Amino acid sequence: MKITLTPQQKLRLEQMHDIERDSLVCDRIKAVLLASEGWSQIMISQALRIHESTVARHLSDYVLSEKLKPENDGSQSKL
Repeated sequence: MKITLTPQQKLRLEQMHDIERDSLVCDRIKAVLLASEGWSQIMISQALRIHESTVARHLSDYVLSEKLKPENDGSQSKL
């Protein structure tokens, strides 16, 4: 999936990546940035070491709603 980003969008994503602590969100950001640079989903999945269908879902989520963070925040730690 080809994603076209404006220079401002790319800069915003790079800044988000620099400050984000959640590695899963960072993977989503990297997938979007790499797709915008012309990488295929297979190449992105190999680089990030995640399944190709996960890359496809991340890219689709971004294109449809600019989603980068999971909607559920997981469960609360009991520790």
